[in-house]
Amino acid sequence: MRETLWYDATQIHIGGVWKAPAGGQQLPMENPSNGAEIGSIARGTAADIDAAVVAAQAALDGAWGRMTALERGRILTRIGQLVQTRLDDLALIEAMDVGKPLTQARNDAVALARYMEFYGGAADKVHGETIPYLDGYTVYTLREPHGVTGHIVPWNYPMQIIGRSVGAALAMGNACVLKPAEEACLTALAFMALAEEAGLPPGALNVVPGLGEEAGAALTAHPGVHHISFTGSVGVGKLVQAAAAQNVVPVTLELGGKSPQIVFDDADLDEALPFLVGACIQNAGQTCSASSRVLVQRGVYDEVVARMGERYGALQVGPAREDLNVGPLISARQKEIVEGFLADGDDLRLVAQGQIVDGAPEGGHYVRPTLFADVPTDHRLAQDEIFGPVQVVIPFEGEAEALRIANGTDFGLVASVWTRDGARQMRMAKAIRTGQVFINNYGAGGGVELPFGGIGKSGHGREKGFEALYGFSTLKTVAAKHG
Repeated sequence: MRETLWYDATQIHIGGVWKAPAGGQQLPMENPSNGAEIGSIARGTAADIDAAVVAAQAALDGAWGRMTALERGRILTRIGQLVQTRLDDLALIEAMDVGKPLTQARNDAVALARYMEFYGGAADKVHGETIPYLDGYTVYTLREPHGVTGHIVPWNYPMQIIGRSVGAALAMGNACVLKPAEEACLTALAFMALAEEAGLPPGALNVVPGLGEEAGAALTAHPGVHHISFTGSVGVGKLVQAAAAQNVVPVTLELGGKSPQIVFDDADLDEALPFLVGACIQNAGQTCSASSRVLVQRGVYDEVVARMGERYGALQVGPAREDLNVGPLISARQKEIVEGFLADGDDLRLVAQGQIVDGAPEGGHYVRPTLFADVPTDHRLAQDEIFGPVQVVIPFEGEAEALRIANGTDFGLVASVWTRDGARQMRMAKAIRTGQVFINNYGAGGGVELPFGGIGKSGHGREKGFEALYGFSTLKTVAAKHG
């Protein structure tokens, strides 16, 4: 693994300098495909986080803070161009570190480049406005950076989430401290190396790997941080928000999901079926917006279950390098959690399971993708986020029941509606309590332009698109009296 890296993954990056962590300790890295240790990353501490925040503030007080929006955008664009030159390298690193199949990992690298291109182009296009007011006044607003922003990104989509949070924050002129998940830090450090190569000034971005309870907790509680962006579990999200509240700091939270796809009798099933299954099994189900619930109207229920079962039965699970349908879970702990959910499904109707390929390493964290049908709406598998390739199918009679079931969890991140009825499409889109609704598709190709975020226990705030730029800025009103 080490020979694929063009940077030293054992170091942190603060103020333009690669160096060992203050405590001198390392954390082991594991390949989820075989369970083997493949190297180590720095175990950053509160002292490292403090140094990173100081460096970020110095950047704001120096060259980075004086840089025009146009210049910031050009740097982000150059980062995107450098990512493009490293797509295959980044894909291999991500596949080995996270366990996702190579094609999926490469798609993430492509998305990272696109985020940099988008936010590079948008950096000088976020404007204030003039406000008609009393005679003798001119009133206008300014969009300004928060200052130092903290970014805690998870292990499931490091590149994409760095792109949508760090990219937007830098575009608005913030200086960032990035704490990647200890399970998967390699592409975060690679991004730092590419940003440095692109000419990002020292301190504008600082990367400190480490444990959540050490480096992560220090970042969320630091009085020098002016905004926190966190993607992860509901439980940790509550801790992040509580810590930030002590400093009265705004927080963007993207947490869990239990996202439904709703299939009506008149749906185009040939069009829907790849999405019904694919939206759950991508990244082995370790996706906040995974569609782990499929709600199907009675008239096509048996057909949909049967056809989904055929697809599940054909799924192949194996090492990331083999680029199959599904890779391993991130860790032995995550595998244990998912197996617990599967055990709780013993009382359910098992429709089909995928197969772990012959020769898959014994130490890999593999589970068979599993489809259950006729699942009661109050069952644990229909209510809780599983974060694994496990999907349930639930029947419904009409719109009212479909809405009751769709809105019947604590989450509200993503939903889709499959129907040819235009009026029904609009009614359902308005009535589903969620941050995104897709009509006759799921995910819309993951467009970086599309605001993303949830309600309820799926979090608050929005990432992606121009909404992220607004979130990573603060609005100042200027009222000038001139007679």
